[in-house]
Amino acid sequence: MTCFKKSLFGSCLMLIAFTCWINANSIDAFGTFGFDIHHRYSDTVKEFLNLDGLPEKGTVDYYTAMAHRDQLLKGRRLAASTTPTVTFFGGNQTYNVRALSYLHYSLITVGTPALLFLVALDTGGDLFWLPCDCITCARNFNISDGKKLELNIYSPSNSTTSSPLPCNSTLCGPTRGCLTRSNTCAYQEVYGASSSTGILVDDVLHLGTNTNPQDIVDVSVTFGCGKNQTGYFLESGGGINGIFGLGMGGISVPSILASKSVTANSFSMCFAESSGRIEFGDKGSADQKTTPFNLQKSNPTYNITVTQVAVGNNVTDLEFTAVFDSGSAFTRLNEPAYSFIANNFISQITETPYKFPYEVIFEYCYALSATQDSYITPNLTFTMKGESQFYVTTPTFNVIRADGGQGYCLAIVKSKGINIIGQNFMTGYRLVFDRDEMVLGWKESDCYDSISTESPPKRNPTGSPPPPTRSRLPQLPPPPPATTTIGTTTSDVSSMTSGLVVVILAVFFHSFIVL
Repeated sequence: MTCFKKSLFGSCLMLIAFTCWINANSIDAFGTFGFDIHHRYSDTVKEFLNLDGLPEKGTVDYYTAMAHRDQLLKGRRLAASTTPTVTFFGGNQTYNVRALSYLHYSLITVGTPALLFLVALDTGGDLFWLPCDCITCARNFNISDGKKLELNIYSPSNSTTSSPLPCNSTLCGPTRGCLTRSNTCAYQEVYGASSSTGILVDDVLHLGTNTNPQDIVDVSVTFGCGKNQTGYFLESGGGINGIFGLGMGGISVPSILASKSVTANSFSMCFAESSGRIEFGDKGSADQKTTPFNLQKSNPTYNITVTQVAVGNNVTDLEFTAVFDSGSAFTRLNEPAYSFIANNFISQITETPYKFPYEVIFEYCYALSATQDSYITPNLTFTMKGESQFYVTTPTFNVIRADGGQGYCLAIVKSKGINIIGQNFMTGYRLVFDRDEMVLGWKESDCYDSISTESPPKRNPTGSPPPPTRSRLPQLPPPPPATTTIGTTTSDVSSMTSGLVVVILAVFFHSFIVL
């Protein structure tokens, strides 16, 4: 079917209709116009995916649905910001999509008439690119029972506001190529074993104020028209419908928004287990913790310094640098940080070590007994440069063993390159990437309240053991084999979060895009 595909106004109606259809009462509850994922088990969703009813009582899917319902009933709101902010047109919600490598995604609209894309959010890279007049690119992916989710493909010739970026543009830069015949800037981005190649274009990115209702904010941005994708961009390895680079480079969207005085030179991302928020221009709050970025002129990234690591009450003044990269599903650490954390972690674990019968990327996994519904692990805390502490809320993740039993793994991978704080360690925080002050800010948040309902346990400076972390057991699959996705280096899919949000995304595309 075709619905509202001839204009931005049509896209507005499409987004509004979808949101109202999902949950007519949710707008007031959140204080922003965002996509809610609470009523994922509506009749329409069940019909589309051939589901007979709600998830079985007692499963993680059931409790996830109930938790989201509670959030609506309690009327939770996002924190008000003292800085004017904008977000994507349609809402500031992000989605952690299990079917696409567990990265965080947003629905964005680009061009005239507006087209909808599902893009991976990547603080580890600068370039925003979309599949475009493809020679090779993914045009759909399987969602369930043989059904396919059709993906939009951008075409400059179909957008009246599109224009190629000339080779003499400052955004083309010395590292880009030039197609001399058409005087068009070319690019190639490599992500491990995957890549995107094409030309750079200017077109309208449709944003909106972070208010209810939204005011439309249309901004011309430069992005990649990806004519040729390789590797996992052709499969379900993440980013198959585009990558939204959020790095420090001048070509990133946050940099463009700041250069045009649309927003402050800062943005925030909030990471919850199945969803989150993104806001451009957000400077955070006065009570957030901060640490300075380590700037490299040749390749600036969100690189910070850790000065101390604590696992339970075992502390070392180990210093290393790491990049906060939302394009990496997992945290990756080099030696000696990796071994210090792993050795002190396993020395405080009482469960039996477990080895999967196939190769996985995690060295330390443990089996739980049939009677266990929770387990206790030591806390993991990083002290950052400037003395602020970053408590890791999710140092482990739960798995289903190959024999069907329950288990869990330490959620760190040994790095063969740089140190990366992946999105799994960002869970439970609203992170502020302040490029004006050149600091990373963080504050505990569930992405609905202004402050988390529970404060994390703190390490006692007197030396007594801190309270351990107790984790409950949701139903999650075994950890995946080693694969490669986007990010500053190779990274892997995570078993941290529920992937049911893809159901809502599937219904969204199925209902409102030509199939």
